[in-house]
Amino acid sequence: MKRIVTLVSGRGSNMQAIHAACVQQGWPAEVVAVVSNRPGAGALDYAAQQGIASAVVDHRAHASREAFDAALADVVDGFEPDLVVLAGFMRILGADFVQRFEGRMLNIHPSLLPAFPGLHTHRRALEAGCQAAGATVHFVTPELDHGPIVMQSVVPVRPGDDEHTLAERVLATEHGIYPLAVRWFVEGKLQVVEGRVHQADGASQVWL
Repeated sequence: MKRIVTLVSGRGSNMQAIHAACVQQGWPAEVVAVVSNRPGAGALDYAAQQGIASAVVDHRAHASREAFDAALADVVDGFEPDLVVLAGFMRILGADFVQRFEGRMLNIHPSLLPAFPGLHTHRRALEAGCQAAGATVHFVTPELDHGPIVMQSVVPVRPGDDEHTLAERVLATEHGIYPLAVRWFVEGKLQVVEGRVHQADGASQVWL
């Protein structure tokens, strides 16, 4: 049984989607902990309701990013994770943290990477005149919003879209592709070869 630890900063809608899929689909896995850098994160309420262990590592209580990363890594390690899932975790993690969990940490980003890493992705996509947007699940590497791509969703940009309407439609696809990518991981169906992720069953890694 694989042990999944999720890192969150807000309501954790992707974490909730992953947990629900894990339970309903009977994965060989369990979401064993929800860890937040914000004491008031809504995801902690969900964890309490579902009987999932939780912890808070407040970044404001640490003098440097390195000190925060070290404290966070110790807490995460305490739950003995097979997989660490970033689900709306709004802190940049340093190289030491990333390397500690290398090959077993996933993130989702609301753009079709490598386009638009960082913040304000939907606004930037609209400003660039993109005809499609989407989301990307990827393995985490020390370079921000990079790393081998597991799966992507593609969402058409509609006339009259603003960043909020586009964000809503992209988020709906995130709730589909992230649980699927995590399931593939815990079932041992992902292999990274020369920086590319291969799905063992040959399933499509694009959600249209």
